[in-house]
Amino acid sequence: MISASHLTQFFVASMVIIIVPGPSVLFAVARGVAWGRAVAVLTVLGNSLGALMLSAIVAVGLGPLIANSKTFSTVLQILGGCYLLWLGFDAMRHRQAHADAMTKREAQRPSRLRIIGQGFMVGVLNPKALVFFVAVFPHFVDRSQGHVTVQLLIFGALFSAMAFCSDGTWGLIAGTAREWLANSPSRLVAMRVTGACVMMTLGLLILVSAITSA
Repeated sequence: MISASHLTQFFVASMVIIIVPGPSVLFAVARGVAWGRAVAVLTVLGNSLGALMLSAIVAVGLGPLIANSKTFSTVLQILGGCYLLWLGFDAMRHRQAHADAMTKREAQRPSRLRIIGQGFMVGVLNPKALVFFVAVFPHFVDRSQGHVTVQLLIFGALFSAMAFCSDGTWGLIAGTAREWLANSPSRLVAMRVTGACVMMTLGLLILVSAITSA
């Protein structure tokens, strides 16, 4: 259904957009620094599922609405920015408690479902992925083969799988660094603050971008 040349071109374009640090990458790194490798991987899983749903929504017809409604796109970006700000604030507020609870972090860290849910929200509200799905996906569709929606769904699934592998690697690296600092509460607090600042800064940048471009 999709030619090899189209798949190759899509793979190259996807890798470029995935490698460039965006909300999903920075969020996964921040979570890895804050909680470790397991949380980072679960966060990336949520991100990938969110991206998959976003691509599916675009595939079944939301793409034209987003492309023609700047207001709708701006609202999505504002929601994503506000969510990252809230997560960063929450991480900052509990920075000392998280460091003090190092030996019991399995009991006190967020539940797996909540971790995946938080990652999902960041993934589904990721403005970079949204722009990519709406503006770039259609260029790789082979209309002569028909089943355009199915082709878009396949592209979305491939993109999500690639993002999981790439973002997961970043999360594992960040989580490993955090484990290396496990015996230093003061450093863990500093790393927790760093992760919170990354999330809040990213949230602010998204909000500023959305407001100035409105």
